Amino acid sequence: MNFIEELRWRGMIHDMTPGTEEELAKTMTSAYIGYDPTSDSLHIGNLASIMMLVHLQRAGHKPFALVGGATGMIGDPSGKSEERNLLDEATLRYNQNCIQKQLEKFLDFKCNPNSGEMVNNYDWTRDFSFLHFLRDVGKHITVNYMIAKDSVKNRMNSGSGISFTEFSYQLVQGYDFCWLFEHKNVRLQMGGSDQWGNIVTGTELIRRKLGGEAYALTCPLITKADGGKFGKTEDGNVWLDPKKTSPYKFYQFWLNTSDEDAAQYIKKFTLFTKDQVDALMAEHNQAPHLRALQKTLAKDITIRVHSEEDYHAAVEASEILFGKGTNESLRKLSEETLLSVFEGVPQCEISGSDLNSGISIIDFLSQKTGIFSSNGEARRMLKEGGVQVNKQKVAEDLQLNDTFLLNNKYMLVQKGRKNYYLVIAKQN
Repeated sequence: MNFIEELRWRGMIHDMTPGTEEELAKTMTSAYIGYDPTSDSLHIGNLASIMMLVHLQRAGHKPFALVGGATGMIGDPSGKSEERNLLDEATLRYNQNCIQKQLEKFLDFKCNPNSGEMVNNYDWTRDFSFLHFLRDVGKHITVNYMIAKDSVKNRMNSGSGISFTEFSYQLVQGYDFCWLFEHKNVRLQMGGSDQWGNIVTGTELIRRKLGGEAYALTCPLITKADGGKFGKTEDGNVWLDPKKTSPYKFYQFWLNTSDEDAAQYIKKFTLFTKDQVDALMAEHNQAPHLRALQKTLAKDITIRVHSEEDYHAAVEASEILFGKGTNESLRKLSEETLLSVFEGVPQCEISGSDLNSGISIIDFLSQKTGIFSSNGEARRMLKEGGVQVNKQKVAEDLQLNDTFLLNNKYMLVQKGRKNYYLVIAKQN
């Protein structure tokens, strides 16, 4: 597999320094991408760079994932309008461990000779004194060179200015590349197109300090066809950690992408071959309403980030919302998934003691929850078979008790075909 050709047909090359393709063609090359450790989880905005490392390793090259324990204490001005909060070492170390576990789902850290490797730049900068930094790094890069970078110019012209701390960021990142070049034989740094300035500072530092030749490659920033920011929802980032974004919500994000976006994402975020993607596109174009593209995309990414079990649970949860689920599938949902599926539907409360002693369905629907305005209205719809409790039709002689509770706390009431109510049993 030719790494550059693979990235090229997938639309994942934005900039590349001269000689990069030739370097990769002649020998196994070590390359790295840096990840921000200011959270204990990566998000889908990181997926493009992760996939670059995946393709690199599949092509026989060696991937390095750098967690910026040191740079995370400084803050990268690229794409930022304000200075960010700085984290302590313990938090950064914890975040690093969480990120490595997520990367292990994509990269092989045990194969040889091109097994993945995780590094933390704090390990080689923590004992680096300020005077040594000025002497060994600062003297090789001019202020003129640093000010010319777009990330710096934009911040200097923004009105908020830029601190010396963030101004020095490109030197620290450049030194990372220099250190990896010297000690790990890393000859290529990759990243998003917004990192180009920082990356080429590293190649320049390697040239001036070590007399070596290093390379840079960036991929385009992922965009949405409607101009919205990729990876953002009303709740914020779509995270890889299931505690931050449930597998159901994760699956729904991909399932709900537009045709135009799905056509881009299927190339960038999956391992399907070009022939497979072309066949899938042809299938989708013949019957767009079946959303074959979105379903395939959502399935592939959900399984790789979470698991096949989580994928099937997300599909079942989706079917419940759209009227295809059963009482059995509803009872299998975790509390988190249940609340995710029915987020936004009207909620009402009932006393747990009422359920413990038993309550008629008529009183439950009208007097206790207010789902129906009167006993008569509830009785009429029950006779017509228009009421379901936990996805099962119920009759007017039903007595409800606590055995009907989902996760010992909830009941799902359906009034007619589309009106859902989530009833919460409050324990006294």
